[in-house]
Amino acid sequence: MTVFGTDMHLATFIFVVCEVLFFVSQLVLYLQNPAEKNRQYYLILLGLLIIYNIAGGLFPDPALPIDINLQINLAYGTGFVMGAYFPYYFYRVFELDDLRWNARIGVWIFLIAPFLLFFCIGLPLLDDLPATIWYGLAIPLVYAIYLIVIIFLSIRKKFEGSQNSLEAILTYSAAVPWVLLPVFSYVDATQFVEVICTNGGFIIITFLFIRKMIFENRKVFAKLNDSDLRPPVDPSAFFGQRCAELGLTKRECEVAEKVAQGLTSKEIAEELFISERTVNKHLQTIFKKADSKNRVELINVLNSYS
Repeated sequence: MTVFGTDMHLATFIFVVCEVLFFVSQLVLYLQNPAEKNRQYYLILLGLLIIYNIAGGLFPDPALPIDINLQINLAYGTGFVMGAYFPYYFYRVFELDDLRWNARIGVWIFLIAPFLLFFCIGLPLLDDLPATIWYGLAIPLVYAIYLIVIIFLSIRKKFEGSQNSLEAILTYSAAVPWVLLPVFSYVDATQFVEVICTNGGFIIITFLFIRKMIFENRKVFAKLNDSDLRPPVDPSAFFGQRCAELGLTKRECEVAEKVAQGLTSKEIAEELFISERTVNKHLQTIFKKADSKNRVELINVLNSYS
């Protein structure tokens, strides 16, 4: 059953509507606290899924006033991009370090490169879709099978010795449908089957994401409640104590204090009578010691209880 006279299946349309609504709600939460990296990764994944569902549901359709080869590239391209981002999402959110190479390099070699070569270049030149699919999906298909094994081993290693076996099973169950995207295309699975499998995997991801955010927020609230019970602390003494706990030198502590005051590197250099280059060098060392990626995270670390 299709909708609005297009090739989009009703199931695809329902998923798109629900996912757009959920995307908006999650975007509002993210804008309230942009420091939540996991929510950022989740929003990217959800946005790509929405685009993938729309493109896969509508294209290719000869009735549309768009070049048919372009439609095919859009339909398959969104799937390739989706499949390429998925290992990165698992690598970052689930902290599967064994996926680092595949998430950063492997997907470009074995997914993006074949798509560019066979679909973006080969299809317009040869105008032979069956041959393009046959050869263009061969490498991604083999790579998908390889990724299934790697993800399984990574998840097993991550949860080894843990009693949280249900989370491990759900994590793997969420990953498999996305890794198998090339398989769906290779066997020419129906839109309904593909949408149910991929979006079913996303539902599991959403459950795991919400579960993870609940646990993290509980920790934050517990920390806030604990801080409310502590006696007042002299700000300067507390700041010095945090610098000492982080192993900062006297000069690094001075730089960190200026950062906390909102000064730029140039302003810090002028106040401490050192070069801006020296300030930036100190900042890199401070970031490393405080396990921070930027000034905002550094300030949060400096202002938090150990």
